[in-house]
Parts: sequence; structure tokens; C-alpha cells
Amino acid sequence: MKPNVGGIDRILRILAGLAILGVGYYFKSWWGLIGIVPILTGAFQFCPAYLPFGLSTCAKPEAKPETKPESKP
Repeated sequence: MKPNVGGIDRILRILAGLAILGVGYYFKSWWGLIGIVPILTGAFQFCPAYLPFGLSTCAKPEAKPETKPESKP
């Protein structure tokens, strides 16, 4: 699996997941377990919902300029 969840997206997913778990615990509701999904997608840096749309929030690697080897005289 190629990572498609970047830094800020990852942090927000984990925080949102923890908040959902906390609210579920506070209200004693099983719906809070839905918070596991954003935590896992943030932890593994992979979101299956991004695949069909070709989305990625990962930083693109910078292209290095090609250097030609210098010939010695």
C-alpha cells in the first residue's frame, strides 16, 4: 500500500478519532467505536476512500536536477 495520507491530514485524523472515541465513551455509546477508523487511517497513512478518486495529501518528492558527469582531461 502506497501512503496517501500526509502530515497534517494524519494528525487531524488521529485527533478526530480520539475525540470521537472520547465522546462515545462519555455518552456510553457504541457509536464511539467509529473513531477507530480515522485513528487507523492516520496511523497507517493510508485511506482506502482516497483510491477511487486518486487523491493524496502526501508531499510530493522534489525533483532533483540531473547532473552530467564531468569528464576528466
